[in-house]
Amino acid sequence: MALTPSSMTELESVAHDFSLPDPTGKLWSLADFANKEALLVMFICNHCPYVRHLKSALAQFARDYADRSLGIIAINANDAKLYPQDSPQQMANDSQEFNYSFPYVFDEKQDTARAYQAACTPDFFLYDQQRQLVYRGQFDASRPGNDIPITGNHLRQAVDQVLIGQQPEVEQLPSVGCNIKWKE
Repeated sequence: MALTPSSMTELESVAHDFSLPDPTGKLWSLADFANKEALLVMFICNHCPYVRHLKSALAQFARDYADRSLGIIAINANDAKLYPQDSPQQMANDSQEFNYSFPYVFDEKQDTARAYQAACTPDFFLYDQQRQLVYRGQFDASRPGNDIPITGNHLRQAVDQVLIGQQPEVEQLPSVGCNIKWKE
């Protein structure tokens, strides 16, 4: 397990369009979130211990914001041939087990992950209504084994500020996790 920090993509970068399938084959793109005031793009996977640590909290986070104008999408860009536990079928199982209310899509070609400069799982990118990057960083300070409770306080503070039309004031610390499993 290689500990990798997020790349901390430049703020005000514009969200890149994508067309990615969920495990049922339904394609998702930026246009599906056009009516939302903010958009959270999360790079996650099934097997990473850092993501496994947060799965229930991510599901709860999405439920907590379900009635707010926040679009959420999770993208798995890992090489599923080398990491079969990250296959679309396993993604479907995870979505069902954790009751994800957000689409969980597969970036098989890894083009979207590269466009977003995603580096690790989990990696979080929050965009405002103009789809400019306003927050990239950690969910919170909790990590597997560090005994810090999972609260999502960093991401929650950023989302709350964006949803009232303000720039996030929270300190933007890199997320850390497993590196994305790039194809050779």
